[in-house]
Amino acid sequence: MIDSFVMFITGFGGNTALVIVLFTLAVRLLLLPLSMRQAKAAKVRQRLAPQLKKLQERHARNPERLSKEVNALYAKEGTSAFAGIGPALAQTPFLWLMYQVATHPLIGTDVLGQHIAAVIAQYGLISAPALAFVGVIVAIALIAWYTSRRMEAGQFRILKLLPFGTVAAAAFLPLAAGVYLLVSTAWTAVERRLLYPASLNAAT
Repeated sequence: MIDSFVMFITGFGGNTALVIVLFTLAVRLLLLPLSMRQAKAAKVRQRLAPQLKKLQERHARNPERLSKEVNALYAKEGTSAFAGIGPALAQTPFLWLMYQVATHPLIGTDVLGQHIAAVIAQYGLISAPALAFVGVIVAIALIAWYTSRRMEAGQFRILKLLPFGTVAAAAFLPLAAGVYLLVSTAWTAVERRLLYPASLNAAT
């Protein structure tokens, strides 16, 4: 399967990066129904915010009871505090596929198949391939910052740190996987702007 997919994406006259972009867009389009359910869950959590605040005040000294009450409230509404990570988890198999493609012998010797350390070692720090790699990472970091500022995390503020996981991943994965993450995170930012209420997109 991997060999067939690699042959497919390398058969476009050297436009491998473009095929990766198109593949990423197709994946996100496939996951759009899941993203729409996530947006719906966010609206529910926003509606529950006053009740959550009361629970936090009532059980401030009993974290275990607070967690139990919060989970029960979410369950009653048919959602959960962690509903927002669904699309990210659903993308894991596709990111794994992209990693397999990047490390395939047909692509592994190309810039798209190399990690940033190998690119710098081979081409130098001030070179087009290295600057392209750094540019991808910086772009992902900016999108992660933008997305994090506009995330509604409620009690679990650690969720606001999740977008920055893509920055760390891009720094250690081959460039092909970094391109996938860049397109995917940009799609996520646009989705949040279009699918979420304005109050959930306001900077905090």
